[in-house]
Amino acid sequence: MNLALFDLDNTLIIGDSDSEWPKFLIKRGILDAEHHARQNDYFYEQYKAGTLDIYEFLDFQLAPLTRFSRSELDTLHAAYMEEHIKPIIPQKARDLLAAHFAQGDEVMIITATNRFITGPIARELGVEHLIAVELEEDGQGNFTGKPTGTPSFQAGKITRLNEWLAARGETLDSYDKVFFYSDSRNDLPLLSIVSNPVAVDADATLKAHAEAHGWPVITLRD
Repeated sequence: MNLALFDLDNTLIIGDSDSEWPKFLIKRGILDAEHHARQNDYFYEQYKAGTLDIYEFLDFQLAPLTRFSRSELDTLHAAYMEEHIKPIIPQKARDLLAAHFAQGDEVMIITATNRFITGPIARELGVEHLIAVELEEDGQGNFTGKPTGTPSFQAGKITRLNEWLAARGETLDSYDKVFFYSDSRNDLPLLSIVSNPVAVDADATLKAHAEAHGWPVITLRD
């Protein structure tokens, strides 16, 4: 059996679910557009440069979740899926996932975005296994605005994947092939240890690295 790992943002979707969520909240008057855009640009430049402080970013990105009950957030997320996410899922991404399902591969999304945002997206794509940033909850099931465990970002994706495999009594060597599809230089640590790395609509750094190492470079854009 093979294991097929997929990054989510700018890989399986044409955009970034972390960025689409605040756009959705701004449209509803929940966030201040100017302040959020300024902070988001600050963090996005760090992300592109590979220098993002994931904990500083999470403090910023998770703060709005503390303003609502879990039921209110779930209602908002349902609208967010319809308005912001489903329109940016390309058919080629669905087709690639379907091809791996048809081969009997184990399929997983592994993302640096939090589980609240990405869980429903994984379900929409038919993907059972998800590694994402986990969120702390209070005694009533509401979010505190803090992450728990190791964030699944850069080398943290390797840590979290190894934890998932160990819980199943497996290692990467348990699989005939391990694919990882990603667009980002931030995923080079995990891309470099799997048997079948694939650059998908890659940033300049990842594309250059992939071409230098003979990795497939593909697009999932329709």
